[in-house]
Amino acid sequence: MAHLFEPLTIKDITLRNRIGVSPMCQYSYRDGISNDWQVVHLGTRAAGGAGLIIAEATAVEPRGRITPWDVGIWSDEHIEPLRRVTKVIKENGSVAGIQIAHAGRKACTGQPWTGGKPVQSADPDWWQAVGASPLPFSPLHQVPVELTVEGIDEIRGSFVQAARRSLEAGFEWMEIHGAHGYLLQSFCSPRSNMRTDRYGGSFENRVRFLLEVVRDVRTVWPERLPLTVRISGFEWAEDGWSLEESVALGRLLKAEGVDLVDCSSGGNLADAKVPTDPGYQVFIAEAVRKGAGIPTAAVGLITEAKMADDIIRGGLADLVLLGREMLRNPYWALYAAKELGYPAPVPPQYLRSF
Repeated sequence: MAHLFEPLTIKDITLRNRIGVSPMCQYSYRDGISNDWQVVHLGTRAAGGAGLIIAEATAVEPRGRITPWDVGIWSDEHIEPLRRVTKVIKENGSVAGIQIAHAGRKACTGQPWTGGKPVQSADPDWWQAVGASPLPFSPLHQVPVELTVEGIDEIRGSFVQAARRSLEAGFEWMEIHGAHGYLLQSFCSPRSNMRTDRYGGSFENRVRFLLEVVRDVRTVWPERLPLTVRISGFEWAEDGWSLEESVALGRLLKAEGVDLVDCSSGGNLADAKVPTDPGYQVFIAEAVRKGAGIPTAAVGLITEAKMADDIIRGGLADLVLLGREMLRNPYWALYAAKELGYPAPVPPQYLRSF
């Protein structure tokens, strides 16, 4: 029976344990260029013992940023700064992952600590958002321009180039962001996709864009390295994206060569009532894992070592990803190992403290 501190091997990559740092936006960059903050932020959590570190949502084009301060990977200029990030992660024993993303209709907002409101059109940092349909995320957000088929093809190409640059920067784990109401997930949901062409209507049409991106990325991302997708497994609305659709999507992703599905939820409907109980999204990872026969990652208010271990031992997921708890305690994995009685990858500089 697998447990939290048993290594996980996917393709040619082995994680030293089944604890990962979820991609968490830091909104701390200019022109998409990685900087010292990202090196310290992610490097600290690698030293803290996590097996996998996934760099935050990294925009595949400038208009794909959530805020003007997002990190990006839309030009070769971004590669070298990101190499500093992968270097420090690897030197501290973790696998360096990246999430490539496009914000879609949720783009062009302020930093959360300044209120996170949409940037106004008179602001020099403003740009026009795009989406599946001309439906704003909320009454405050701008109305996105509906992407043409040619525009969809252009963004597909941006994902491919982002994957190529990710490889050059030294990342060894790829996650395509298909969750939280951002561009790819907004195509999947019947609540945000009102198209009547081959990208709208039926389930098969709504997931087409995401599957095309996966297929395109696979042409440049090596078969030997893990290719994963984050999904919003449930929209918390009766007429929204359903758990059954997530299982069906999981089967399609598996057929496209995806190695693991990272199962989150929500984010596409501004008025959705999302519960916040510990482990509230684990049921999605379990359903997709069992229903689609594909490895999954569980996320969502997983804070206790025993809870994380029980998720793995119970076969509910293959990997747990921690977000806010890792912000509070970057050494969570070391404390969890000590609590559960497993050897901990404590850096020798810290041995006297553990």
